[in-house]
Amino acid sequence: MLSVEGTNARVEIVQTSACQACKARQMCLSSESKSKLIDAVMLESVVPGDRVEVTVRETLAWRAVLLAYVLPFLVLVGVVAGVTVWTDWNDAAAGGLAIGATAVYYLILSLFRNRLQRQFSFTVRKI
Repeated sequence: MLSVEGTNARVEIVQTSACQACKARQMCLSSESKSKLIDAVMLESVVPGDRVEVTVRETLAWRAVLLAYVLPFLVLVGVVAGVTVWTDWNDAAAGGLAIGATAVYYLILSLFRNRLQRQFSFTVRKI
């Protein structure tokens, strides 16, 4: 828990690899650690420095998977299938167009970033 502002909290999530817990990690130099900052709504009173649990509603988690992985995959496969069935283009052109269509999908998704951030809210609870 980094900071509190009203009913919102800024939480740092430290993501560590399995090597991080290994006693020989200094010797092999393969340990990794990533840090992410998340803004979340507090369910109870917490103060900076507290250990907290970050949660999201399950329906929102499935929606995130749909938007980030399933729909782009369907765009990619759909464009490849459509181009190869309905045109005389070769596979390389179909693949290039499919990658371009997927990039456009992610660009459109990024344009709605603020709206999506309002819909996908995290909550924190003291451990």
